[in-house]
Amino acid sequence: MKRAVEFYSEGVKLCGDIYTPDDLQAGESRAAVLLCHGYTGVKDLYLPDNARALNEAGYVAMTFDYKGWGDSDGPRSRLAPYSRVMDVQAAMTFLGMQPEVDAERIGLYGTSYGGATVAWVGAVDQRAKCIVSVVGIGHGARWMSRVRRMDEWFDLLERSQADREKRATTGESEMVDRSEILLPDRQSAELAAAARRNNPAAIGSIPLEYVDDTIGFNPEWIVDKISPRPILFITTDNDRLVPPEESEQLYALARDPKKLVMLKGYGHYEVYKEPAFSEVMTPTLDWYRQYLPTR
Repeated sequence: MKRAVEFYSEGVKLCGDIYTPDDLQAGESRAAVLLCHGYTGVKDLYLPDNARALNEAGYVAMTFDYKGWGDSDGPRSRLAPYSRVMDVQAAMTFLGMQPEVDAERIGLYGTSYGGATVAWVGAVDQRAKCIVSVVGIGHGARWMSRVRRMDEWFDLLERSQADREKRATTGESEMVDRSEILLPDRQSAELAAAARRNNPAAIGSIPLEYVDDTIGFNPEWIVDKISPRPILFITTDNDRLVPPEESEQLYALARDPKKLVMLKGYGHYEVYKEPAFSEVMTPTLDWYRQYLPTR
């Protein structure tokens, strides 16, 4: 069962959906998982499949749109990574207020850039009892430079500096095609394009300020602070959009309890489709069952 909800973060109205298991009884409270989408994602792109899998395993699940994305209010299409952290914290508060949720048993699940977001939130907010980061990013500059030729990287930094100065004098950032910042990988880009074609909220242009935002947000700085709460990292050895070294470095810097799962042969967007989807959700559910029991 799904119901639409509204809540507030920093005074801005956000929209979300809460998914409840079919076997939930009146008056019962369960553990819940908050699902966090990626760089330019929205709550209705990919994450409903994760929510349904969690429901089948007995968990309440919630998806939502960050400020300025999808159905939520706020300045449109910004990355604003630290503001996203506050959105996740507000969503955790709201989720814990729901009668079917045990506020002491809330987990986080983040995919792609959401994997970076949940790692940060887990480090700064003790309410996150169990964290799963899938094909996430640990260090923004390493990631953005790793997937570009050297000349392309320095050209992008020059454009970013010029845009920084423009923002300081005009308050506006240059809008560019999404693919100029989030480089398409031939391996699985068509899967992403197909999913986005059917979702009007999946936009194609984003502000150039994304470059500065990405470089300035590095969960590697604080991922060790999650311990003694558990974090699971899932990546794939053939991801050409977010190389597996991002999850590997996060794992190396995290403290126990932690685990790294390396899938074989899949591209970045292939993790949202079968057969990779099941290979993501099986260890995810095992992790939650171990550290975040439903009852």
